[in-house]
Amino acid sequence: MRKIIFLAITIIVIIFCYLFFDSIFVKLNNGITTEFEIQSGKSSYEISQDLESNHLIKNAFFFDVYMKLSGKYKNILPGKFELSDSMNAIEISNKIIKKRSGVSFDEQQIKIIEGWNLKQIGKYLIDRGFCTNDEWKNLSNSNDYDYDFIKQKPKNTDLEGYLFPDTYRVYKDATCYDVINKLLGNFDNKLTQQMRNDIKNQGKSINEIISMASIVEKEVRSVDDMKIVAGIFWDRIKYGQALESCATLAYIIGENKSQYSYEDTRIQSIYNTYINKGLPPGPISNPGINSIMSAIYPEMSEYNYFLTDPKTGNTIFSKTFEEHTKNKAKYLN
Repeated sequence: MRKIIFLAITIIVIIFCYLFFDSIFVKLNNGITTEFEIQSGKSSYEISQDLESNHLIKNAFFFDVYMKLSGKYKNILPGKFELSDSMNAIEISNKIIKKRSGVSFDEQQIKIIEGWNLKQIGKYLIDRGFCTNDEWKNLSNSNDYDYDFIKQKPKNTDLEGYLFPDTYRVYKDATCYDVINKLLGNFDNKLTQQMRNDIKNQGKSINEIISMASIVEKEVRSVDDMKIVAGIFWDRIKYGQALESCATLAYIIGENKSQYSYEDTRIQSIYNTYINKGLPPGPISNPGINSIMSAIYPEMSEYNYFLTDPKTGNTIFSKTFEEHTKNKAKYLN
């Protein structure tokens, strides 16, 4: 019986490999040449289906498998491409991840700052001519990107938290989609498999971690402080306390204050962590790797409260509410 099962599996593997290599390496050669258009936001498999429908490749499934295995699916660019069935699937894949002829390949540097929110990133990219207002609005609110972490986050949410802050080199003629996809691809690379496993083992989601990291990013500066603050916040969630994060008030109001009024803390918003327990529904900024690591690997301490000295930027921790009240009088008045 084992021999029969082994033989059957062997035959299936051989057939799969034959079909895969036949689909990828063998050209159709039916004399078809066409201008093929890739629209922004289309997934790798949708593009594969379009290629098959246009009789440019043999099999959409195997082409998509190749794009995923090679990692090329992350670099597919929207636009129009001159394609022919005299190319095999590999040649076609190389064509659609490269720039069209006649377009400048000069690069320029862009820098996305840790803690910027979508509004700030959008203004930055619009000011540099990569996006129009409409493009940014549509693409930053879309979840139609071929990354697992995008598929796992809550529906009807935007890309807040997932545009990884870093210094990038991009083509001067890059589209808005190109730039966004590059930032998402960097996030995908930075969030290692080990980090993803540890998040899962903690019973948390990536969205919860990035939401926490986005708050920590805006609350404190140093890596050590980030770890402690993340520990304080996770403890508050554990014991059913409100986070009471001023960073979420700043996100709602759109203004950073040294102190927020009682009226500020009562603003009706799902992002207000003074009146809502637990994490907000999504991130409030785009956190860097230090705050993400702090959210995954916090430092648990005896501290329960903290504040930032507006003069030095140092974090002042306290164990009791009484001590915290004294620190507020000392540093914030």
